[in-house]
Amino acid sequence: MSADNSEFKQFDDEQSSDAYRVSAKKTVDEYKELDAEDPALAKWKESLGLGSDVLPLEFPGDKRKVVVQKIQLLVNTEPKPITFDLTNEQTIKELASKRYKIKENSIYKLRITFKVQHEIITGLRYVQYIKKAGIAVDKIDDHLGSYAPSTKTKPFYEVELPESEAPSGLLARGKYSAVSRFIDDDKTTHLTLNWGVEIVKK
Repeated sequence: MSADNSEFKQFDDEQSSDAYRVSAKKTVDEYKELDAEDPALAKWKESLGLGSDVLPLEFPGDKRKVVVQKIQLLVNTEPKPITFDLTNEQTIKELASKRYKIKENSIYKLRITFKVQHEIITGLRYVQYIKKAGIAVDKIDDHLGSYAPSTKTKPFYEVELPESEAPSGLLARGKYSAVSRFIDDDKTTHLTLNWGVEIVKK
């Protein structure tokens, strides 16, 4: 399944109408260099999560700012979550062709685990377009919040999206494809995922 960029182009255009713009950001290293001998400033930086225990990058030279480690699909009819390990490139590639079965009328939600590096991320959101037989049937736009770089005391963040109910009935059953993106206030896309589910009879 390929991402349909037309929906996201429309999303970007909608966001462009917002007159508010975030001021220039600083990296973790730039914050560390700000008046390093000023105790008051040091305390302020600690409150932002920019202390000395900021975690190193996932690997040397890693330019990613938001590292989505896993997404779990929690379904009330399943004994354990369906987990997408996003640290594995092969898993990400395979997601596009797989369809995870969800029973009609079941209640489900997503749990997202991620870390932040390099700088403070503001206005992170999860945007998703869902299609059935090539026709758009739903859109999700959930605000996840703003986050400081991950630290030894807070190595990752975990966010649960609101619950949804799977559709039911003969016409609702079948395969659905989704294109999901993690986007911030700067309109930076941190990750794009192609995946899907199949709604099945109880």
